[in-house]
Amino acid sequence: MFISSETKLKVRYSETDQMGVVHHGNYAQYLELSRIEWLSKLGVSYKVMEENGIMLPIFTMDFKFKKSAFFDDELLIKTCLRKIPTARIDFDYEIFNQNQELLTIASTTLVFVNAETRKPIMCPTYLVEKIQKGFELNV
Repeated sequence: MFISSETKLKVRYSETDQMGVVHHGNYAQYLELSRIEWLSKLGVSYKVMEENGIMLPIFTMDFKFKKSAFFDDELLIKTCLRKIPTARIDFDYEIFNQNQELLTIASTTLVFVNAETRKPIMCPTYLVEKIQKGFELNV
């Protein structure tokens, strides 16, 4: 595991079904929120990356649902970079409720893509440098 970050959120009513259980489709948004927060804590703006012609589409996304999350639960999403990115960036996630119960384990792989050509590119040097610096601070 590499640099990690934690993001908190409260489950909104609109994210649940009639039984009060979070619909599985919302988990992709939870992971996206936590990745953007992870980048922000590293000092990188996802918006600025896109303005500079770099996009990060999802390549793979995997979930293992262990327990349900419910309306009004306070979730903690632990996001961890798996390794130094190349043309891909890999994250692992753990989602806990307010009782510290592990609800979900997930992973994603995203690909750095040139916005104009829509072709894969290497991770920007400035991002690799920030990650390496962040890793040194976490050791």
